[in-house]
Amino acid sequence: MAAFNELVNPRLIGTVRGYGIMRLFFLIVLLPFIAGSAGAEVLIVADEFPAMEVVAGKLKSEEQIPSKLISQKELPASLAPYQAVIVYIHGALSEKAEEAFIDYTRAGGKLVLLHHSISSGKRKNAHWFSFLGVSLPEGDLANGGYKWIEGVAFDLLNLQPNHFIMANKVVYPEQVSCTNFAAVPGERRLAGFRLEHTEVYLNHKHIEPRTLLMGLKYVDAPSGKTYLHEQAGWLKPAGKGSIIYFMPGHTKEDFENAVYGRIVLNAVIYRP
Repeated sequence: MAAFNELVNPRLIGTVRGYGIMRLFFLIVLLPFIAGSAGAEVLIVADEFPAMEVVAGKLKSEEQIPSKLISQKELPASLAPYQAVIVYIHGALSEKAEEAFIDYTRAGGKLVLLHHSISSGKRKNAHWFSFLGVSLPEGDLANGGYKWIEGVAFDLLNLQPNHFIMANKVVYPEQVSCTNFAAVPGERRLAGFRLEHTEVYLNHKHIEPRTLLMGLKYVDAPSGKTYLHEQAGWLKPAGKGSIIYFMPGHTKEDFENAVYGRIVLNAVIYRP
């Protein structure tokens, strides 16, 4: 520190010239260091890694954002340094991880939840669903109960065409007919895309308001019934931070899809 003070001390090099050197030193040496260290990295917490390796690769190649991919057993003491935390946990969510994600978000962090981060196995967690403002009703699908169906195809629909997450660098290949979405009432066609050989979740329930980003259209082959849901993607505040959830993502191919992969990146770089 003493050497630094001598280097920029105006008494040694003149007041005007000294402050010029100080400014130059800050811009060239200190500013890049500060910008590169102030929460630039993304933390990905998963228990199935191939899909998240796709996301990490896209973050690096398309947005030049470094990421760290870990299991929930490897959680650091603090999540505060990370600009976003992505959660992709299929199995049990530990109490430690649950508390860490909640504390991080409420303190101002951005929590990006993917696919089975909201699933029936999380019902046993004491605070998770209340924190997210969701429920997964038990009972038959026909009576509004939650159900997952694997090995199917369905369409995802853009409910917020002017929102950054759904619009930035996204090119939708389809126009999907739909009716009776509360977010976009009436019969109409919405921009969308299709995922194949994946898994759909039906009858997520919201118990708090939020911004609806993505809907889904699923035609059940055995019954012929069409399901239209608005809960496939959403954004809501939580304390000083925010939660972003997207239901798709059962396979790594889902994240390799150009449209969905871009939407996930947009969620990470979005500034609420």
